Amino acid sequence: METSGYTVLSRQSGLLRELQLVANNVANANTTGYRQQGLVFSEFIRTTDRGGSVSMSAAHVRNSSFVQGAITRTGAALDLAIEGEGFFLVQTAAGERLTRNGAFTTNAQGDLVTHDGNPVLSAGGGPVFVPPGADDLAVARDGTLSSGGLPIGQIGLVRPSDLKALEREGATLFRTSGATEPVDSPKIIQGALESSNVDPILQLARLIEVQRAYEMGQGFLDREDERQRTTIKALFT
Repeated sequence: METSGYTVLSRQSGLLRELQLVANNVANANTTGYRQQGLVFSEFIRTTDRGGSVSMSAAHVRNSSFVQGAITRTGAALDLAIEGEGFFLVQTAAGERLTRNGAFTTNAQGDLVTHDGNPVLSAGGGPVFVPPGADDLAVARDGTLSSGGLPIGQIGLVRPSDLKALEREGATLFRTSGATEPVDSPKIIQGALESSNVDPILQLARLIEVQRAYEMGQGFLDREDERQRTTIKALFT
């Protein structure tokens, strides 16, 4: 294959990954706490023996947008939305993870958990216990839970030292290799959820744009293949 073919193939590979990523954004436009993903393209340029240069592209780095999503009122006592910076800290089988999805419930033991059953951690790093029959449960802006006017715990809200160090797991969970620290002025809204920060219109437009770019590259490869077939046929007939 000629250099031009390898160049186009590297471009096609990156466009295919972006197509899958944008489609995933569109599919999660209504997922609570979902963070929109983007793809970073890079270029590798090398000088050839003939004094020219060849350029190859790559798209392996994903980044996430942490722009605030819209906050929607639900009225449910255990639905919590974060306004501003910070993440809820949850305990999974693989270790502690961060999330902006505050659609919580309680398990059989009375612990506050995500819909996947992962315990939500307190400011002290332990599970958050909700007493049975706490119908008047209130959550203050700083995450303090109270029932009957008496505090019973505090939901932890943390921020990573480096947002770029966050690695996505599933739709709304993140893990980090760096340190985390408590949010100085946490802002939690009870009875509300933070929507996905995906802009469906812009993502659909990008989906069409990437698809057309991919089709254009495929057209080039088809024409190049036909050119080579014609040349070989002319040489050997």
